[in-house]
Amino acid sequence: QVQLVESGGGLVQAGGSLRLSCAASGRTFSLYAMGWFRQAPGKEREFVAAGTWSGGVTNYADSVKGRFTISRDNAKDTVYLQMNSLKPEDTAVYYCAARSYSSSSYQPYEYDYWGQGTQVTVSS
Repeated sequence: QVQLVESGGGLVQAGGSLRLSCAASGRTFSLYAMGWFRQAPGKEREFVAAGTWSGGVTNYADSVKGRFTISRDNAKDTVYLQMNSLKPEDTAVYYCAARSYSSSSYQPYEYDYWGQGTQVTVSS
């Protein structure tokens, strides 16, 4: 079992930045690929970013490419999502997820563990 707890969400003006953190506990964090997803009201959960267990390979949704960066610190059992140049359309609940494979995935159903989510609101 892996427990995930997100933090760092909040209210920010368009053009601003936030850094989300996801702290993991339980089994060896370094064995899991990690992803970030988001869900806006009335919409399906969508892929944002993901990285392999080593952090060496990362992938991003086209909508956030060049603005968001996923990273991880296996010594701290934590994965981060640095979000810059935020837009109102980035407003959503952001979730981190862990996948018990070395490779990451775009698909929510391929992740085994989920955090409770953290709200990000970007005002125009």
